[in-house]
Parts: sequence; structure tokens; C-alpha cells
Amino acid sequence: MTDEVPPVTYPSGIPRPDFETPETAPEVIILTGMSGAGRTRAAAALGDQGWYVVDNLPPQMLGGLVAMVGKDPDDRLAAVVDVRAGGLFSDIEAVIDDLESRGIPVKLMFLDASDDTLVHRFEEARRPHPLQKDGTLLEGITRERELLGAVRERADIIIDTSTLNVHELRDRVIEHVGAEDAPLTVNIVTFGFKNGIPKDADFVADVRFLHNPHWVPHLRPLTGLDQAVSEYVLASEGAEEFLGSYSELLKNVLRLYRAHDKHSVTIAVGCTGGKHRSVAMAEALADRLREADVPVRVTHRDREK
Repeated sequence: MTDEVPPVTYPSGIPRPDFETPETAPEVIILTGMSGAGRTRAAAALGDQGWYVVDNLPPQMLGGLVAMVGKDPDDRLAAVVDVRAGGLFSDIEAVIDDLESRGIPVKLMFLDASDDTLVHRFEEARRPHPLQKDGTLLEGITRERELLGAVRERADIIIDTSTLNVHELRDRVIEHVGAEDAPLTVNIVTFGFKNGIPKDADFVADVRFLHNPHWVPHLRPLTGLDQAVSEYVLASEGAEEFLGSYSELLKNVLRLYRAHDKHSVTIAVGCTGGKHRSVAMAEALADRLREADVPVRVTHRDREK
């Protein structure tokens, strides 16, 4: 009878997981760094780019997670690993070595900030530092810097967030992972004021100043999607001026929105019933925006009411 081979363990004594390495290794980012430096915001930015994000993951579980989500070549995994894991965090470098030895490339992103910035952020949020214990906030920050020293030295990407706002941090993260920013989604929704304004509208246009096809017998049963109604509405006094000026205003606003981390905009266009004028004007407005390469989706909420 031969002696049983002891399991291979991480430095902490926890056994290394036995998992099957995916045939096509997924992209893996370990997001770590100082508490208060913006890990949550960075993780959200990666999530918006289609990454599978797991927060506060014990590093020893990363291998098994890679095996689970790495079935598709397009899978991308981001794991937030930090001192909240307590003693388990000490294995992070061994876990990275283990993954890389299996042919799984790992990118380590470290978020940092000055002590003054971190103190200000914790005081503003009125939350204790995870390593503060019975000491001061600054003592907790100092302990964390000591624990993370070796990890910071090993990092592939270091982002100092001391002077960054949330939008700048998002842009910096996207820049480092080589992702393309998602286009702004523009939705135009028509409605009738008698049925209420859409609750999620960012802009509301009232087109009840236009000629109303409801009072034209042969147009009444039609909708703004019919050519006869559209021509009648757009021939109204002020229709062309409104369409031109409003579309130009929206083009400028939509261009600037992307700089402020806004992903979608809803433009509501309303008339009395939501059947004729708003529908015709919304379709014409969508055409103007599409001419400027703005992707637009149009829905008519009350057209059939």
C-alpha cells in the first residue's frame, strides 16, 4: 500500500481546485486595489461592456469560475478581489500563478488613490474602513497599503483615481481593456396627453400646435403612419421650423450625453390622443436624426387606443 499523495495547496493551506481548463481561455481581469478607490464604479463599467462581473470573490474560487463561464470564446470575466476576503486574500498571487500556468492569461487592474482622498471619501460616505477595527481611519488605510504592496507591484494596470470623477474613471477603465464605448440608445415614444406622459421621458415635445387630422373626416380613421396624415400634419404652420430646430438641438445634446456616461435617452412626442400628430412628427424626427447617424427606435404607445 503506497502513501497517499497529499493535495497541492495554496500558501494558506487551502487545496488548489481541480478544474478543467477551457479549450479557449476567456479574458480574465482581477480588479483590486485600495478600498474607496473606485472598485465598484470600475466593476460597473466592465459590466456595461458585457463582462461577467463577480464582486468580493475569494481568490481561491476564481479557477472554478473561469471553468464555468469560459465555455464561449467571447466570454470575459472580471472578478473584484480585495481585503474584504480577509485571510483568503493572501493567496491572490498564487491563484494568478496557477491560472497562468494553465494557459489562462490574467490581467491585474489596481485602483489607487491618495490617503487624503480616501479619508475624504470614507468620511463623506460615513462608512468604516474594512481594516480600521478599533483604530483610526488612517490606520486602516495604512494597514491596507501594507497588505497590497506586493500586489500593486505586480499589477498590469494601475489607475490613480484621486482626481478622477466617476465618468473619467469609467473612460479610463474602458480605455485600458480595449473596449469600444457602446453607442447611445435613442428611443422616441409617441403618446396622448389624455393618457399621461411617459414616466421615463428625458425630453417631452408637445405638438398639439399642429393641424389636427381628427377633425378631417377622411383622415380621422388613419394614423400618423399613413402618408396622407403625415403630409397634412407636416404642412402645418411652424411644423418644418419645429422639426429643424428640435432635431438640431437633440443632435447636440445627444453628442454631449455620451461624455456624461448616459447610455439611453427617451424622447417623448405627444399630441391629444397619440394617434395622428405625434406619430407623424416622431417619424419625421427619427428620419432627421438617422441622417446624422444617430440610431433611433420609434414606438407609438397610444396609436391604437
